[in-house]
Amino acid sequence: MTAPFHNRLPRLNLRTVSQTTLDPAEVRKFQAMASKWWDLQGEFAALHSMNDLRVPFIRDNLLNVHGVQQLGKPLAELRILDVGCGGGLLSEPLGRLGADVLGIDPVEDSVRTAEMHSSYDPNLRERVCYQACTLEELAEEEAEGFHAVIASEVVEHLADLDAFASCCRQVLKPGGSLFITTINKTNLSYTLGIVAAEQLLRIVPSGTHDWEKFISPEDLERLLESSGFYVEAIRGMMYNPLTGVWSWQKSTAINYALHAIKRKEEPQPEQTWAESENLDKPGQAPSYS
Repeated sequence: MTAPFHNRLPRLNLRTVSQTTLDPAEVRKFQAMASKWWDLQGEFAALHSMNDLRVPFIRDNLLNVHGVQQLGKPLAELRILDVGCGGGLLSEPLGRLGADVLGIDPVEDSVRTAEMHSSYDPNLRERVCYQACTLEELAEEEAEGFHAVIASEVVEHLADLDAFASCCRQVLKPGGSLFITTINKTNLSYTLGIVAAEQLLRIVPSGTHDWEKFISPEDLERLLESSGFYVEAIRGMMYNPLTGVWSWQKSTAINYALHAIKRKEEPQPEQTWAESENLDKPGQAPSYS
């Protein structure tokens, strides 16, 4: 017996990317700061310092998955997407580790800043490139095109995390890695991340963050697992505004880093001739899986 046509179609993810990850208010915030990405003492100083943690975190986890590709260039032959790349603060060091990096950002002026800065280093010209677009726009062109996707200090600025997770899954190769750094949704993160960092110490401009957009590691893990990922690691992070240094912490109450992997599709077992014969025997109902 032949299964009805609709039962023979491949199983698809029913979550369609009808929503957008883009929040126009967030774009306006970063548009105003687009020329300041490489000011080491400016609004993005903490992100420059964060590279001391996030670059090794990405590198080491990718090496655990893929192994060393080339001495001196451990990420050689790996293609990485840096979502919300801004001025290229993270794209550049990953390119220097040998990866082919595409940085995307909806703020065109930030992309121009990134392109100009990377042009000063001839070693990056062949490895790092940038594009002014959203993740969902790229997802329409780049199905399973990347070994890793990075969204560092990005998800707390997005309009739709379901759309974000779906797009990440779409652009990643099976077994590909997703790296996220973000802010937990706790009373402590509000006190330190908004009241202290924005209003008292002025580490970042007032209004940079919206506590309602913060997400706990548990909620983020649930969202990713429902989108076809499994979480490999979650680590707490802490920024010391007096020293300007980030450190790893056991607690994830404020900032944290996450590494997730896209699940590989399990191959459907082929139906044997004997099984197909049994389906036609009286009293046996067909099974469509």
